[in-house]
Amino acid sequence: MKAAVCREFGKPLVIEDVNLAKPQASELRVKILATAICHTDISYADGAWGGTLPAIYGHESVGIVEELGAGVSSVKVGDHVVVTLIRSCGHCRGCSRGMPVTCETSFPLDTKSPLTSKSGESIVQAMRTGSFAEYVVVHDSQVVVISKDIKSASASLLACGVITGFGAVTNTAKVEPGSHVVVIGAGGVGLNSVQGARVSGARSIVAVDLSDSKLEAAKKFGATHGINSGKEDVAKRVQDITDGRGADYVFVTVGAKQAFDSSHGLLAKSGTVVLVGMPAKGVMSEIDPGTMVAYSQNILGSKMGAARIQVDIPNLISLYEQGRLKLDELVTKTYPLEEINEAIAAVKRGEALRNVIVFNNSEIDRWGHED
Repeated sequence: MKAAVCREFGKPLVIEDVNLAKPQASELRVKILATAICHTDISYADGAWGGTLPAIYGHESVGIVEELGAGVSSVKVGDHVVVTLIRSCGHCRGCSRGMPVTCETSFPLDTKSPLTSKSGESIVQAMRTGSFAEYVVVHDSQVVVISKDIKSASASLLACGVITGFGAVTNTAKVEPGSHVVVIGAGGVGLNSVQGARVSGARSIVAVDLSDSKLEAAKKFGATHGINSGKEDVAKRVQDITDGRGADYVFVTVGAKQAFDSSHGLLAKSGTVVLVGMPAKGVMSEIDPGTMVAYSQNILGSKMGAARIQVDIPNLISLYEQGRLKLDELVTKTYPLEEINEAIAAVKRGEALRNVIVFNNSEIDRWGHED
């Protein structure tokens, strides 16, 4: 199969023919239809968090089930599925507490990658998916069956960007109606936090970013206000918008140290900062613990939106079908696999909410991006 392999951090991905092992017990093979480019893929490929090479990245995906390993009964051959990186056993402490994103079990796919080069060299299945490729082998807990009628490029976003941003609001923070919400970062994840706040009935939803165009996009997704942090005093604007109280919730959806450091100064008494974006390894942030104690403020971490994919993804699709959740509008452009480096470069330049790699010309044509 064809795949985009990272052989050197910070270098272009290389399109190669690679081998994929047959699915074993509780595993399945999926033919990928579309896979979105997440900033996490880019950060890993640039070496921000280290890791072992060579590796195949990609983890926001949708495809068609082609082969089942022994014991797989939750899906059947021919099903269209969202493929996520969330691999869970269903019975460990994390899973039994309703937090499959913190599953403690080690799986065979964790100890031996299903990917090898033509010469037999092992290739890392990055983020438990490796979907910058025509096919993947994953555990059956990682997939959710969806309708074949949803555009593949749109559906792929449900695997990470949507559940991460939306779930941080609805699952991790459980934002109440009437709350004042600030979302730092108006990229793919941030826009979905904006959407989560809108669906949750937030009174004000303040998007903060350095890009005016992204702030305009945030307003289309439900933000009531936009603040360019490079041009305005964010804390003052937030105080003005919230009648001097500050924000009940601040979602930090980017991995920048300055965003983490500044988030606490935007909080109201009893307010909560929710950390969603992943900084590079070694980045540290400081807080004023005295103020947090005196004002009963909170800090929450949110991995993958605390998603329970078999519950959350169908619910999100229902919101999409009702016109209450934007998915199509998140896709900036589609590319064939051979142009993945151009797609990544456009994301790095800040030109895209989500660029998506698609594996058939008809999907490119549906989006009108065949140029």
